Amino acid sequence: MSYFSLRKLTKAYASQTALHEFSLDLGKGEMIAVVGESGSGKSSLLRIAAGLLTQSSGEVWLGDTRILNPKEKLVAGYDEIKLIHQDYQLSPSTTIEENIARPLLLFDPGYRKARVEKLLMQFGLDRYRDRLPRNLSGGQQQKVAIAQALAVEPEVLLLDEPFSHLDTIQKHRLIFELKELLQESGTTVIFVTHDLDDALRLTDTILILQKGKVVQKGNSRELCLHPKTRYVARLFSPINLIPGRFDSYIRPADVRLRTKGELLGHVVDQRFLVHYNSLLVRLKDGGDVWEVDDPFRKYQVGDRVYLHFDEEKVLVLKG
Repeated sequence: MSYFSLRKLTKAYASQTALHEFSLDLGKGEMIAVVGESGSGKSSLLRIAAGLLTQSSGEVWLGDTRILNPKEKLVAGYDEIKLIHQDYQLSPSTTIEENIARPLLLFDPGYRKARVEKLLMQFGLDRYRDRLPRNLSGGQQQKVAIAQALAVEPEVLLLDEPFSHLDTIQKHRLIFELKELLQESGTTVIFVTHDLDDALRLTDTILILQKGKVVQKGNSRELCLHPKTRYVARLFSPINLIPGRFDSYIRPADVRLRTKGELLGHVVDQRFLVHYNSLLVRLKDGGDVWEVDDPFRKYQVGDRVYLHFDEEKVLVLKG
């Protein structure tokens, strides 16, 4: 049963349309990642969902409550729906404890104290409670921003690329910790990002957004094995166009390297990666360059190789 519902949302600005009849239904506690490049309409979508931006058409519902937009509500936004931005938006002159407590100023003092203590412990911020935000790392500041958003126990959490400023180690650790906390609390989550790897660390339910339109929705296996467009396919890995076969592609991991065959090429570049060498192979006919995985680290720049692949691995893609 749908708990948080976005119904045929559109958003048009003066020079472009940011969203084209976007619809999404989420159950309570469900998490989904919306993946798309810059300018695909992700941020507009979240601001409309939070009641902070007026849509051109369509509706947002939380349970039986229609979410009013800024033109319909004197004070925009809802405590039940919290949006976390890329920038931390913390008060620089107040302590970590005071920042987390800010949304709870009108609540019962006993509840406020207990709630803040719980969040400080859950996010591992207890020993930093008396510090100012500028004295924390980027990852710790983002934890404070998330803890502040969760202070009022919202039903829905909207994440607008909140990990983009963090290094890889901090980011992976924070996503793992946040996933556990959100699953425990049963919070419904929409996470927008341009980074598929970040999305898959939080949830396996992915929606691909391109130029304001839903391109494809599914789990990682479905999207990787059965992409509908080149754009979706390239989110998972590079793809190589097969010579003489319009709209037919093969992934680097699905190419086998041999010393005999029909599709001849020469290695023109080699990169050592964690699990394999990544090769660039220039084809003899046509001069196209393929990216190919070499899991046995066998081939060097200048080597002559033949490229093989199974027909069942070929992707026929449009768009």
